[in-house]
Amino acid sequence: MAFVFCRLGLQVFYCLFWDTLLYTMKLSELPRSLYHSARLLLQSPEQLQRQATGTLPVIVTLTSIPSRMQMLPVTIRSLLAQDRTPEKIVLWIHESHKGKLPAALARLQGAVFEIRYSPYTFSHRKLIHSLAEFPDKILITCDDDHLYPPSALRLLYEQHVLFPDVVIGNRCREIFYDNDGRLLPYLQWPFVQKALIDKRLLMPVGAFLVLYPPHILSEEATNVALFTTLSPKSDDLWFKACTLLNHKLSIVSPNPSPNPIPVVGTQYIALKHLNNKKDHKRTQWERIAAHFAFEFGRTA
Repeated sequence: MAFVFCRLGLQVFYCLFWDTLLYTMKLSELPRSLYHSARLLLQSPEQLQRQATGTLPVIVTLTSIPSRMQMLPVTIRSLLAQDRTPEKIVLWIHESHKGKLPAALARLQGAVFEIRYSPYTFSHRKLIHSLAEFPDKILITCDDDHLYPPSALRLLYEQHVLFPDVVIGNRCREIFYDNDGRLLPYLQWPFVQKALIDKRLLMPVGAFLVLYPPHILSEEATNVALFTTLSPKSDDLWFKACTLLNHKLSIVSPNPSPNPIPVVGTQYIALKHLNNKKDHKRTQWERIAAHFAFEFGRTA
């Protein structure tokens, strides 16, 4: 145990240096991240799940990248420590990781958490494989770089019971067009606070958990050739488009869980830096809208 924490300490110090140097993590988040990471790491998987008062009929599905593998066990532990245990947590990673998993991650596998392999490297794999493997299940996507509060899955599922025919996100942006029909830069797409809002262009933000009911997405969702052409760096936009193609809507959860806490050491390599700073979200949505002949003009 002492060796594990010594090694973890070195990893945290290295990653903390880069997170701080590149200003990718708020200083106010550091104490909470370190405290909750340590708390989760001190418990066995059995102790984590013992806190649950029941199960949820949902499957949590996520993916990860090599730079986050050492810190990923903390995120998985936060999902195992929910106050209602999900039916399954499935991690999809590239097949090159077979036989090379960090021991701290491999040890978490069991009745709830399992690791499956994908031939792909894009972020969309966190959902497309689970859509195929569990077509009749409720799927909840999350990111690999956050700690999720114990109530997160339960609160999202409770909203699904109330609103079963929509995609539900704890946080959504509005894909925003100006009055002349021009798509604004991504960082000008506002976060929407009102829960039940009658707009077609609410895009759930994946890091904050997104719930997908069975069969809510168009069959195009798993069209690899198409989404790698239109939206290769944004699964959020692609799955939003597939919601619209199936004539379905997304809403902001009326009762969202507290915001997840970023994991120290995971923020300095992230798609958001590319998508946000170079405005790739806007260009990808423009390609999607053109291909499917979406016509929004003013914000719909």
